[in-house]
Amino acid sequence: MADREAPAAPALWAVVGATGTGKSALSLDLAERLEAAGRRAEIVNADAMQLYRGMDIGTAKLPPGERRGIPHHLFDALEPDEEGSVAWYQPIARQVIAEIHARGADAILVGGSGLYVSSVIFDFQFPPRDDALRAELEVEADREGVAPLLERLRELAPDVADAVDDRNPRRVVRALEVALLGGDARVTLPDAPTLWHGVDQGGTRIVGVRCERPVLVERLDRRVEQMWRDGIVDEVRALLPRGIERGKTASRAIGYAQALAELRGDMSADEAIAETQALTRRYARRQVSWFKRYPGVQWLDALEVDAVAL
Repeated sequence: MADREAPAAPALWAVVGATGTGKSALSLDLAERLEAAGRRAEIVNADAMQLYRGMDIGTAKLPPGERRGIPHHLFDALEPDEEGSVAWYQPIARQVIAEIHARGADAILVGGSGLYVSSVIFDFQFPPRDDALRAELEVEADREGVAPLLERLRELAPDVADAVDDRNPRRVVRALEVALLGGDARVTLPDAPTLWHGVDQGGTRIVGVRCERPVLVERLDRRVEQMWRDGIVDEVRALLPRGIERGKTASRAIGYAQALAELRGDMSADEAIAETQALTRRYARRQVSWFKRYPGVQWLDALEVDAVAL
């Protein structure tokens, strides 16, 4: 009697792309396609904002009732007043994926937070860190604003100072921390990054979803308007007792920062929507630039996404 062929080792899939391109729907279709082929699959979140409980409307988080019975991991993992970071996320996500593989299932990593995705699928090294130094810089930023920190950063690393998001004090503080420690805050991928889950372990497949810029801008603008119709301001109001204003990450999330400003009376609804649209378009542009550098991506058109093509 012939020996049966051993089952293939579990794979790691990564579904990436800009916000609003349909990554969540594709991940569900992919999991069902794998199931039909006799391979179970579970989904792991790689969206930095979908880590937060209660932040649903503004992050387009898929409700549990729409997850088609497929196990989902690392959604609602943090409270709004807790601080998430890629250094915190990487070991947890890799542990979750290892456990999924131990159950004999494929893992589907899905999200548009490029640094988070890269930290998992590639052999990714972080710039140096010093918690005490960062705390000192945060106090300085709170007391004097980011302008003095930016000037110090410009003296140490002018290229980094030009590139850093000066609207985000956390990014400025982190960049200056790295520069003071002698590191490079420009986190980039090498030309040929090494995969964490290599071929001998089951392999990694990267699937990208994209669409033409004018189409994407239209989709994003309409999506932001829908967020306000769906009640993001009420969602944020309900998160106030849970500390969203104290959350260094959650309070600055696109859409949530503007909803908070509207609640405080600092912005009208129209102003909050317009700023959220502008920031979302800018963020999507950065996502496109980040993911197009990934080697070996199988790109799908967002308007014709079909898991059968994978």
